[in-house]
Amino acid sequence: MRALITGATDGVGRLVAERLAAAGTGVIVHGRNHDKGRGVVEEIQREIGNSKVEFQRGDFESLDEVRRLAREITDAHDRIDLLVNNAGIGFGRPEASREISRDGYESRFAVNYLAPFLLTHLLLPVIRRSAPARIVNVASIGQAPIDFDDVMLTRRYDGRRAYAQSKLALVMFTLDLAAALQDTRVTVNAVHPATFMNTKMVSEAGFGPQSTVEEGADAILHLATSPDLEGVSGRFFDGMRESRALEAAYDPAGRRKLRQLTLELVGLSGEEALGRMPA
Repeated sequence: MRALITGATDGVGRLVAERLAAAGTGVIVHGRNHDKGRGVVEEIQREIGNSKVEFQRGDFESLDEVRRLAREITDAHDRIDLLVNNAGIGFGRPEASREISRDGYESRFAVNYLAPFLLTHLLLPVIRRSAPARIVNVASIGQAPIDFDDVMLTRRYDGRRAYAQSKLALVMFTLDLAAALQDTRVTVNAVHPATFMNTKMVSEAGFGPQSTVEEGADAILHLATSPDLEGVSGRFFDGMRESRALEAAYDPAGRRKLRQLTLELVGLSGEEALGRMPA
């Protein structure tokens, strides 16, 4: 088995990578800093003794880097049994100003949603060949409706809203992709792993922890590996329990509008994006 965990050089992503490696899984650790990533891989290899752990660098602020990352992974590996889209950025501090990605998009929308959307689609051929396979999208119960008149939040920017909008978009993508992959033995689910874990992202936003990365890792690994969830797809989980996302996630017209916009923003045609998305 081989798993790709994005955002796996610290926090809950690193713990998920460590636990999978301890179970004997081949793990691709993704991060944006080469030296840090290599150090994490060396520590995991030394402490766990799994030589099938490697690092792949990619900055999700750039869609070109996402394309390069996907190309390097598919060139090196003929199977991906598990993809955990965990990389992301939080609210930032309340006084933080709006940031843009290298492609000119609002950064939270770009990193938390556009990058995993593109990466997942580029990896789908190898994931489908690896079936049964699973995709886990790390979302949040913090969700906000998408303002299609100002998706990039150029007016009245607020970091919390930017984060919440990006996480709703990720859940909407999850539901769409699950429908498109029906009968392929590839499942796709979204999870809010835990609330305000003891991570750098939470502390940088000025919040105290309310839960632990261990709790978050338990929830992610439940979706990633539990035999009880074999064949379960298109669901949203709050921790270990199936739950409901914001009602806007279940609006077919809204999901169709988001999908069309996203394909334009990331530069994919409908055929490249699986070609079989629901009408």
